[in-house]
Amino acid sequence: MTTSVTETAAADSGDALAHFAAMLTFETDCWDVHFAMTQQQPDFVLVDVRSPELFAAGHLPGAINILHGKMTQRRMNDYSDDTLFVVYCAGPHCNGANKAAIRLSRLGRPVKLMIGGVEGWKDEGFDLVAE
Repeated sequence: MTTSVTETAAADSGDALAHFAAMLTFETDCWDVHFAMTQQQPDFVLVDVRSPELFAAGHLPGAINILHGKMTQRRMNDYSDDTLFVVYCAGPHCNGANKAAIRLSRLGRPVKLMIGGVEGWKDEGFDLVAE
């Protein structure tokens, strides 16, 4: 007897390895961002893509605020070409970070999405800062 979980067979180990390793090139998580921001020297720019009002009300420590529509070549020239941007928005119900990742990718910039966004950050027990 099969369940809804096993009715579709799992990928073979080689395919699973390639898939999950590739995912880490596109995404990072709240825990790793928090650790990098608090325990290490961050080697990326953390970008909140929500509205300035939401950013001011509470954002991740060390983040800057750039709306995805404001990510222009001219604006991003403030950063070296190899700067990694880690983008986030409100959470899994928001696609603003995906739009920012697309915009940065089109500009030839390295980018990762922080899965979970603000809601994931809070779920981990991490604090926001307000301006």
